[in-house]
Amino acid sequence: MPQVIQEDEIKEQLDAYERQLRKEWDLPAAASAHFKRPAELAFTRTERDKVTILFGGLTRTHDYVLKAAVQGIGYNAQDLPVPDNQALAIGKEFGNRGQCNPTYYTVGNLVMYLKALREAGVEDIESRFVFVTAGACGPCRFGMYEAEYRKALTDSGFPNFRVMILQQSGGLTEDPTSETTAEPNGGIDFNRTFFATVLRALIASDIINTMAQRIRPYEITPGATDEVLSNAREMLADSFSRGNSVWLTLRRIRKPFESIEVDYARLKPKVRITGEFWAQTTEGDGSYKLQIWLESEGAEVLTEPIGTWIDYILYGAISRQKERLGIVSGARKRLVTLWLGLRLYKSFYTFYRSAFGFRTAPLVSQKALAEAAGDYYDTRIGGGEGHMEVGKHILTFKKREAHMVTSIKPFGCMPSTQSDGVQSKVISDLKESIFLPIETSGDGEVNVKSRVQMKLYEAKVRAREELGEALERHGVTVEEVRSFAAEHPKLLRPTQRLPDRYVSNAANFVEKVARQMPRHRVRKDAAERSVS
Repeated sequence: MPQVIQEDEIKEQLDAYERQLRKEWDLPAAASAHFKRPAELAFTRTERDKVTILFGGLTRTHDYVLKAAVQGIGYNAQDLPVPDNQALAIGKEFGNRGQCNPTYYTVGNLVMYLKALREAGVEDIESRFVFVTAGACGPCRFGMYEAEYRKALTDSGFPNFRVMILQQSGGLTEDPTSETTAEPNGGIDFNRTFFATVLRALIASDIINTMAQRIRPYEITPGATDEVLSNAREMLADSFSRGNSVWLTLRRIRKPFESIEVDYARLKPKVRITGEFWAQTTEGDGSYKLQIWLESEGAEVLTEPIGTWIDYILYGAISRQKERLGIVSGARKRLVTLWLGLRLYKSFYTFYRSAFGFRTAPLVSQKALAEAAGDYYDTRIGGGEGHMEVGKHILTFKKREAHMVTSIKPFGCMPSTQSDGVQSKVISDLKESIFLPIETSGDGEVNVKSRVQMKLYEAKVRAREELGEALERHGVTVEEVRSFAAEHPKLLRPTQRLPDRYVSNAANFVEKVARQMPRHRVRKDAAERSVS
């Protein structure tokens, strides 16, 4: 009781002081106006045929194929263009200061699209379209995205536009085998059919994107890979819209990829891109178009498939349920359900990879990532990619998968900043590792790319040393290797298997070709070089 009295007295004194200040400064009396979330029109099942679902934010391939997949199960859907710096400017115009880059780019891109519709004479935009995106209540600004979207839409002239948020935390902990939806009359049935279709579209897109990234730096005919990738998108989209077999479609897509001739003797350091999910995934100005730029600088880029993120969410949900066993009612049933869902998801991933003869890498083991990062980063810390950024760096170095790792994130991204702080300890332990964290803010592109170039030079030196070691070991030259490969068409195929003695494909290609070259030819060529 004394404590209550004391608090009341303090409040009374503060109120009196406020009234005094308001009187001195000739300010009106304060009026209590508690915030209330604006009522939003529901997206109902009866509107499904009249409403178009807008979405975007993944790679061009993922968005395009996902649109066709959603259309194939009875929805009207449209993917938004890749956000550019004009979208950033519009997002900053209508948004609050200090927000995350993904917020600005995403909502700015949406506002641009809606304004273009209005200028084209489209009527009833707010009732004919709905935007679906991800959200969370995490430890960073991600939890404020929804409020920022609604503010920007209101201030830009679309106050009644509907935004649907799919929660990152909790959204995948529901029963993935259920045929019911949480909202029986909702415009979207978040049931087994919906999630299975979306996951299949994401997996198939992962596979063709990964194949293109693997081939493009070594293609002999410039543009050949992008042309095949574009056709592959169309084939996958048609398959989903018609309800045809995705596996058989991937088998047909494999042949055009295999027809691309490559020169694996080209010296290309491998660079793995990790970091905040949106920043490492987007292919536009939000990441300074880092992947395309790195390839233009002579690197082979390894990006993480969307599948790794989904696997991470499921793995985290399973870990949390394990800790609740014997404490929370129903934890065991939920754990079994999630485990079965994870097994089903990975089975789909493996099945679709088989269509390409397992030429794309399997999903990285979440257990291995957690174990690798465990000594540096508590795996229970949520938000962003959590321990994955640390684990990816460590495994990439120890498994010799890339010469360099760069972590990209929006300016001030708290989860990624935490992991970057931990990375300093990782680098001190893995002294040979080449690691570079970078932040994007819509400007400062020249400075960021300058820093990347300096680290990329170190990666090029490593790759050159590997190639030199392989050439010296077998007594051959790059020209001799290329000449022999030109005589054997199988050595020009992009899907051929290379040894894994070195990190770079060039050194491993020399290792493979030199073993096939006649021994007397190698010795003769080596002798002629020594005489000259």
